Amino acid sequence: MQKFIIIDGNAILHRSFHALPPLTTKDGEMINAVYGFTMTLLKSIKDLNPKYIAVTFDKAAPTFRHELYEAYKGTRVKADGIEELYNQIPKLKEILKAFHIPFYEKDGFEADDLIGTIAKKIYMGNKIPPNLLLEKGGNKEERLETIIVTGDLDTLQLVNSHTKVYTLKKGLSDTVIYDEAGVKERFEGLAPEQMIDYKALRGDPSDNIPGVKGIGEKGAIKLLNEFKTLENLYEKLEVHEDFLPQKLAERLIAHKEDALMSKKLAAIDKNADFNFNFMECEWIGYDKEKIFELFQKFEFKSLLNRLPEKIYQGAKRPEKEYPEKEKKYVMVDTEEKFVELLKNLNKQTQIVIDIESTSENPVTCDLVGISFCWKEGESRYIERSKFPPAADPPLADKRGARNQILWDELKQNLENPEIKKAGHNIKYALIALAGCGINLKGANFDTMIASYLLNPGSRAHDLDELVFRELGYQMMPIEDLIGKGREQINMSMVPREKVCSYSCENSDYAFRLMKKLEARLKEYKSYKVFEEIETPLIPVLAEMEINGVKIHSAFLSILSKDFNKRIKKLEEKIYKIAGVEFNISSPVQLKEILFEKLGVSIKNIKKGKTGLSTAASELEKLRGAHPIIELIFEHRELAKLISTYVNALPKLINKKTGRVHTSFNQTITATGRLSSSNPNLQNIPIRTELGKSIRKAFVAEKGYKLISADYSQIELRIIASLAKDEKMISAFKKDLDIHAATASEIFKIPLSDVTPKMRRQAKAINFGIIYGMGPRGLADAADISFDEAQIFIDEYFALYANIKKFIDKTIQGAHRNGFVETYFGRRRYLPEIASGSPFIRAGAERMAINHPIQGTSADLIKMAMIKVNDKLRNSELAEGAVSKMQSEVKMLLQIHDELLFEARENSAEKISSVIKDEMENAAKFEAPIKVDIAIGDNWGEI
Repeated sequence: MQKFIIIDGNAILHRSFHALPPLTTKDGEMINAVYGFTMTLLKSIKDLNPKYIAVTFDKAAPTFRHELYEAYKGTRVKADGIEELYNQIPKLKEILKAFHIPFYEKDGFEADDLIGTIAKKIYMGNKIPPNLLLEKGGNKEERLETIIVTGDLDTLQLVNSHTKVYTLKKGLSDTVIYDEAGVKERFEGLAPEQMIDYKALRGDPSDNIPGVKGIGEKGAIKLLNEFKTLENLYEKLEVHEDFLPQKLAERLIAHKEDALMSKKLAAIDKNADFNFNFMECEWIGYDKEKIFELFQKFEFKSLLNRLPEKIYQGAKRPEKEYPEKEKKYVMVDTEEKFVELLKNLNKQTQIVIDIESTSENPVTCDLVGISFCWKEGESRYIERSKFPPAADPPLADKRGARNQILWDELKQNLENPEIKKAGHNIKYALIALAGCGINLKGANFDTMIASYLLNPGSRAHDLDELVFRELGYQMMPIEDLIGKGREQINMSMVPREKVCSYSCENSDYAFRLMKKLEARLKEYKSYKVFEEIETPLIPVLAEMEINGVKIHSAFLSILSKDFNKRIKKLEEKIYKIAGVEFNISSPVQLKEILFEKLGVSIKNIKKGKTGLSTAASELEKLRGAHPIIELIFEHRELAKLISTYVNALPKLINKKTGRVHTSFNQTITATGRLSSSNPNLQNIPIRTELGKSIRKAFVAEKGYKLISADYSQIELRIIASLAKDEKMISAFKKDLDIHAATASEIFKIPLSDVTPKMRRQAKAINFGIIYGMGPRGLADAADISFDEAQIFIDEYFALYANIKKFIDKTIQGAHRNGFVETYFGRRRYLPEIASGSPFIRAGAERMAINHPIQGTSADLIKMAMIKVNDKLRNSELAEGAVSKMQSEVKMLLQIHDELLFEARENSAEKISSVIKDEMENAAKFEAPIKVDIAIGDNWGEI
């Protein structure tokens, strides 16, 4: 049976708008509702395979329901930010036109009325050409099947033998189809046609349909299962009221007019008068070029692979004004071509390279090949195995020797800093080539980092995403070459012709992007950060990733045994208190023990999917309420430490180096902070003694020491400097404990009289202010009342008046400009700052306060890393010494405001003083910058 799907445009739009975060394009246009709708459209086409599609929309004009009941939908106060939803409707209509899907709207009717009318016309066969019906008399069994795609249950009343409802159950991906049996199951026996009566009794607060006060879902279902219709129920009531409980009967009689009116309001009009054209609903496919154009405009790259195969084959659209040039991708597969490549490379001042390898991990991968591009549309690819150097067994003959000469010349080119190298994620190339003995120099442009600086709030900086967004071209997906999941292979197993095309395309399009992004970086005043901070940092991070850090696996083995013994003892204590053994890690079982068996207070505890929540944030509210709570916290901490670190870290040790090699990411956090992954070594716990013990497993090699260099209170020093607050600057100049000094001023007591509690409260606001914390947040953080927190904040801003002025000025500037900047010029764009939603706008204002502070801190430590690296590279250990300091020390990790080094034991003190000096003088601020240095055998003791 052919399917006709009718999409409830407004329902899906609203569902998408509220289900998705405020997604914006690089130009700040909100597109979350359009994205969600398009995603749902593509899913419904895939799931339902329709022959016909139509979409219906509400109009702003009042409907007949408003004439019947003036307060209809009267409780719908214009929702926060709703204009941002309405502004997306024209964009959606562009999408629908490109999909060749008609949409209908009519003054005086809602989208549901148009759906009901279309569904009825299809069911009755009124607008279906005779040739679409089978030659058996046109019985209803042979008619089209109508499926209504919606985000709510309002259209369930339309369900019949040939009409179903396909609705979003949860979010935008979980769907359910209701047929007649499904409606009866969901509403405990009620038929679809009874849904109108159900709404008449229960009401609908979202549409301000009153119903009968005091009757809910269960009550309505029970009454309708017995009396079938609203009219029948009231007929029985008029005869005698005794067959119902007195209060229920009185309630029904008192609200009879409301109930009858509610039924009229709830009923979908299936006879709406509008210009419906059945034949234009036959789906002929989408306009591929127009859809690509719109997907590029709205940055819907992630939806490209969900497009159906059905492409409109009608008249071709006009050719692009600038047609795609013919590409010249060359496989370097002869010695003559290799020599020609080398000659060409030596003539260039700027090239783009792309590395193909056997793994995403550049430290452990094997090189498969390299492509080079220095002119748009032209690229050359050389496969390493095609010209194995003499060093690569089994070749040691003349050919291998000749290959070695060629590779050595290529190495000279790649190591020549005068020939600039660009790429997408050039750090990967630096590390992968280092594994082949090539020290890539002259890296001057990374398209991934350029994209990130232009749109730091986005995570979409992959090359294919970027090329599609900026150039409108869909690149070859890597899955086409290596597959995915369990069947995935690596690049060395792919035919070289395919790898050549893929790699050449990568370097070609990275080349095309380079000039475009460079111009935009300059236009948006971001080139200085790119050129002076992010780009020079790349080789520093590459070297850190290559260095890795030594892990004492034997120590972790001992720790594992100790932690497991502790867990066992904790479990015994917990079982004893509970009176029964249970799975402590199971939220369902834990909930039953805490709230049912032990009767722990449930006051202020939130509910989750399975009832009362046992999340850490909720159990935190119960500290002190029962002895079992503390034991559960201890159990959870130990279990997490074991699974995340104690048992996991030894498995991550590189067999060749005996060290763990993390990856440092420059394009993840919007503030500019580095992040760490595979594994994340920035989250090694430090607040508890158990957590600190993990750090003891990070050790120096024999004959070496670890050096920790940690910026002290750097964010507070930065905000004091940016705000030019003399009071706070003075405290730092005197080298006072800033939290105690703040407490002393606020509580108006001598510094010596400040208690630990007062200091904690001052610390909470000192750090909270950076994140735009209000009185509610401070009350929770400092364990004080809301009123006390408000007084505390007022006192704080009276003390540090310039900080308050700085915050206000920063927010005003964000509203005026749409972005904020760090001290060094790193921008963060905040399109949400103009949102009509106070909630979204407040979030953007908090980001506006935080970015100049945390972002400046991020810039500072990056600048320090570059300066420290340069100093160590060029400084001698002692006067007249042959070796440089760099041969004696390795930079290992960056953890927020801390840098970790490994230095030769007899040089550690001297090297640490150089590190401290460079870090403290990486940039000048009003408040003095202070670095704390510690030296030890392991990270835990420093």
